[in-house]
Amino acid sequence: MNIIVTPDGFLSWPEERLCCAIGRGGINLDKREGDGVTPVGCFPLRQVLFRLDRIPAPLTCLPMRALEPPDGWCDDVRDPAYNRAVTLPYPARCESLWRDDGLYDVIVVLGHNDDPVVPGAGSAIFLHVARPDYGPTEGCVALAMPDLLRLIAICDATARLCISDHP
Repeated sequence: MNIIVTPDGFLSWPEERLCCAIGRGGINLDKREGDGVTPVGCFPLRQVLFRLDRIPAPLTCLPMRALEPPDGWCDDVRDPAYNRAVTLPYPARCESLWRDDGLYDVIVVLGHNDDPVVPGAGSAIFLHVARPDYGPTEGCVALAMPDLLRLIAICDATARLCISDHP
């Protein structure tokens, strides 16, 4: 199943079309670390991470793991763990996946820049929970929590998030 994201802020699959948030830099083929761009391409859905202290384990056929407070993601282009999960504290620059704002209560790790990892080509590109106003992300795609849960419930290992720079 291909899940399509377009620059006008919509995510769709054959049965549904939903509002989504994209990067503050829009959608572009040339993704660079820190540019706020959502990358063009089709990316497998690698894993679902979720806050078990906030929601029950979601229904999905995707690999799944509950987040823990020390979970982080390395975004330091000079570090060997760049664009990889790490345990905090970590000596290089990272972001915490254990957030207070609820945006990472459910995270779908996308297969962007991970096979192989290219330093500087973008890290931590996720599908996650949107802000109530669908404000822009740092390069991820975000959905309202009920929409995200509904989507991952129908996904399996063949699902791909396809981000297009055309409406």
